[in-house]
Parts: sequence; structure tokens; C-alpha cells
Amino acid sequence: MILVTGSTGTVGRELVRRLPDGIPVRLMTRSPERVTTMTPAAETVGADFTDDGSLARALQGVRKVFLVTARVGADDDARFLRLAREAGVRHVVKLSAAAVADGAADDLITRWQRDNEELLRRSGMEWTMLRPRAFTSNSLSWAASVRSEGVVRALYGSSLNACVDPRDIAAVAVSALTGDGHEGRVHTLTGPEAISAVQQTAQLAAVLGQPLRFEELGPQEAEAALRRRWPAEIAEALMSSARRQRDGAKAAVADTVRAVTGRPARSFRTWAADHAAAFAPPAKAAEG
Repeated sequence: MILVTGSTGTVGRELVRRLPDGIPVRLMTRSPERVTTMTPAAETVGADFTDDGSLARALQGVRKVFLVTARVGADDDARFLRLAREAGVRHVVKLSAAAVADGAADDLITRWQRDNEELLRRSGMEWTMLRPRAFTSNSLSWAASVRSEGVVRALYGSSLNACVDPRDIAAVAVSALTGDGHEGRVHTLTGPEAISAVQQTAQLAAVLGQPLRFEELGPQEAEAALRRRWPAEIAEALMSSARRQRDGAKAAVADTVRAVTGRPARSFRTWAADHAAAFAPPAKAAEG
């Protein structure tokens, strides 16, 4: 039995779609009613990382886990890994972050991810780390301004990030969960090229067939926007991450997706074409 945590999330739902038929899988979520992607061999379980009892029930009979945690600074990984080991789990595939390998990255989010990786290494279970760059789907945060104004706004618009399609992360996760030889390995996951927000704006405009304008956010403006959405320490960590991107820390491209899955990583343009309806004005979205 495979347990997929974060089964309604960006990567989790794509992973479920790609699992081979017939593999028993349990989809863990705090809100079972939100599960829309199922397979004939799938079951859903309601559980919360803060509730030992619910986690123990979710882990019953499980041998492999796809682990995603999101509460920065919380002890969700420690609790889950303890209960997973007690339940007899053999192999955990963890969604981490590429910044973990960057010695210059010392923000709160990266330190938390490093600590969680170390917890898994010391857990006594087999492990595989997935370390993606930024998701191409992060550009969905531009959808409202693209629809209403034809504008993309971002900080450090010319800085490069080898962003990766969540579908490719999911495909690698499926290989790690169902194939051999992934134990004890770290998979750094990127797209096929490093791309800037300015370049993404141009490619998105070409896909939509409409002009788009890029507007550079200043650091103070960007930080203020982050602080409206996140606690101060998270906003600070995200600003630190943006500065490292500005300095070139996220431009390296890895060929891991091809090496693991046998096909190249999807480009941003491919992702944009597949999700164009999210950016189209209401009339165009309805026509499409």
C-alpha cells in the first residue's frame, strides 16, 4: 500500500493520476471531500499531521509514502516519521526543495527543509529526496492581473529560475514509489531551461495571442505584498530566496526528469499552453 500525503495538492493530485492501474493507494487529506482524482485501487482517508490517532489510521498497512509537509517550523515531519516507522513503513519519498543543497541559503524555509531531510535520513527507513526548483504553476499568481489588466508584476524580472512542471515532479515521484534503485538517492528536479519572469510573460502572451506588459516590482513593494499574505518571517525568507535568484543561484539545469522517466522535462511554454484558460479573460475562457 502506498500512502500519498498532500493528495489534493499541486504535486499530489498529479501523482495520483500517474500511478499505474492496480497499485493499492491511500490518499491522505484533511478534507476528503476535496479529492477529485482517484484510481480504481484508491481509497481516501481523512487525517491531520497534528493528530497522532488519525495518522496511525492512515498509516495502517502502508509500506511506501509520498510525504509533503507545509507548515514551516512545525514538527509535522518528526511526528509523521515516528508513526510511520512504528507502522512498518519501509520507504519514504519526500518532497523537499533544491535550495537545501545551496550552502548560501540560510533562510527559515530552507533550514526547516534541511532539518526535515535529516530527520528522514536518521529515521531508519529507506528514503528518496525530491528537490525541485520553483513550480511553473507558481505563475498562476499572475492570472488575475493578466485577465483584468494584461499585466504581469514580479520582483527581479530578469533573474533566471529553472522552474519545473509539477507534472514532471509527480512523474519522478511515481518512479521512486513504484520502481527500483531510488533508495538513498537525491533527485534535483528542474525544467529544461532557466527562464525569467520577463521571458515567461512573453511566452504567455504568445500562447494567449494577446499583448502582455511586464511591470517590475521594487523590493519594498514586493516585501509589502508578501507581508500582507504571510507572517513576517516567511516573507523575509521568500525575499532572501528572491535575492539568491537575482544573484544566479537558481539558474542551473539538471536532466534528472529525463534520466528517471525517459522523457524530457516540460518547458514553461508547454505548461502555459496547457493552462491558458486560467489566464484568459472570461469571454475567451468560456469560448475555449
